[in-house]
Amino acid sequence: MATRAQVKFATRESGQAFNQHPVAIHAQFYVHYDGYPEGLGLSIAESISEDGYVNGWEIEELDVLHGDLNYVYYIWQAPEKETYISIFKGFGNGEDFECIFVGNANKLINKYKLNTNNDR
Repeated sequence: MATRAQVKFATRESGQAFNQHPVAIHAQFYVHYDGYPEGLGLSIAESISEDGYVNGWEIEELDVLHGDLNYVYYIWQAPEKETYISIFKGFGNGEDFECIFVGNANKLINKYKLNTNNDR
């Protein structure tokens, strides 16, 4: 049986209690399996405190820069608006990357799942 969870990213703001849902979030990710605290919770905590991974993902401080990136993804969300995705391609830290995709999830699936040789 799946243990589903969402991982949401929000800004720490003055007056926002950590034990209440924030009004606005920046991104959210769905986890279909092992979403329980002893699984996903520990993976998230270990990623933050021990430079570990969350199923291939690393959570980083917001000011970390890499010099060896190939792609930068942005997930654009706002309440009551459709989620959009931007993909930038290049090599380096991402500042001068070329935008190769902008659209919703269906557009990305149609472009990359049906046409697997695009922009690699």
